[in-house]
Amino acid sequence: MTPTPHLEEAGERGPLLLCLHGIGSSSAAFAPLLAELGRYARVVAWDAPGYARSADPEAPLTLDGFADAAAGVIRERGGSAHVLGVSWGGVIALRLAVRHPELVASLIIADSSPGSGTDPAKAAAMRARAGELASLGPRAFAELRAPRLVSAGAPAELVRRVTDTMAGAVRLPGYGYAAESMAATDLRDELPSVTAPTLVLCGDQDEVTGVEASQAIAGAVHRTAYVIVKDAGHLANQEQPEHFNAWVLSHLRITARIPE
Repeated sequence: MTPTPHLEEAGERGPLLLCLHGIGSSSAAFAPLLAELGRYARVVAWDAPGYARSADPEAPLTLDGFADAAAGVIRERGGSAHVLGVSWGGVIALRLAVRHPELVASLIIADSSPGSGTDPAKAAAMRARAGELASLGPRAFAELRAPRLVSAGAPAELVRRVTDTMAGAVRLPGYGYAAESMAATDLRDELPSVTAPTLVLCGDQDEVTGVEASQAIAGAVHRTAYVIVKDAGHLANQEQPEHFNAWVLSHLRITARIPE
């Protein structure tokens, strides 16, 4: 059984918005979103099992295990949720929508992909990350990886914040489970079965998953809108929070009928 994850929450009324962070991050990545969208919705951002302030899983988790843990968060609140997933969080969100469609009112998938299992080289590189973390430790690992997640023009303060978030979030075995869940996953065949209306966003300078991977999701899911976020790398939600949050709010106004 997976322990209940640590959650950051904002807002007391409106639709439920569940936010799932990327593989090297935590709920801290959604701080601007909680502050802004908490005025319109009940926003919940998790530290994934084995990350940051969440307890380590009692057994290895696959992608289904992470998706089921997210389903548990929604069930505890009743009804369904609009689910926002960034990168790895987007992969979890898509699997959640396939496994538990009754719990997913809509999806927002940001800078994500169908999984690293679409390519043997990507899968091998993903599986190697756990060893890198074990060898380097969280701080050096974050200092090596974090600058790649934003655009070349990103301010130094953002790079520091992304680095600090990663250093405080990642540890074994949780990160290893997450990396294996990505390496073992190829969602391409199941994307057409996603029934939830979906907003797909991608930074125009994302060189991690890339624009093509986001386009592959948008092209396969039947009910989609696709948005390019200008002047943003892989972490478009953190690099251009005002634009990103405005698109999420627009999506919720349509799918959840939030009034103007």
